[in-house]
Amino acid sequence: MSLSREHKKIAFELLVEKSCRNLEQAVKVAELGYWDLVANRLYYSIFHAVTALMLHDGIQTKSHKGTSAQFGKYYILTGKFPREAGILYSRLQTMREKADYQNVFILSEEEGSALIKEVKSLQKSIIDNCRNLI
Repeated sequence: MSLSREHKKIAFELLVEKSCRNLEQAVKVAELGYWDLVANRLYYSIFHAVTALMLHDGIQTKSHKGTSAQFGKYYILTGKFPREAGILYSRLQTMREKADYQNVFILSEEEGSALIKEVKSLQKSIIDNCRNLI
């Protein structure tokens, strides 16, 4: 099923809003020192931004791994986003899985704070890239 232009724009904006909300949550739980939740929220902030980007470009995926693979194929390998963006996305995905499913997850405050800055930058780049095209 394909979305009308208007529905696509609404879905895009809802995904961007969710991405931004996830990043805000990461910042709030970082203040409390819950680094496993920070990893989770940072991953989802980028996942939803990437999903919005793919929706914008008409690329469909069915899983988190598929989204990551398509991001690499259509955006990293083509040079639309730098290699570091793909590395960060993969790193966030791995961290989220460890934080969610392993009994022990260690992320220092220093590492977490640096990661928040990296994610803010990538999220802004992804969202700006789409909005410039709408």
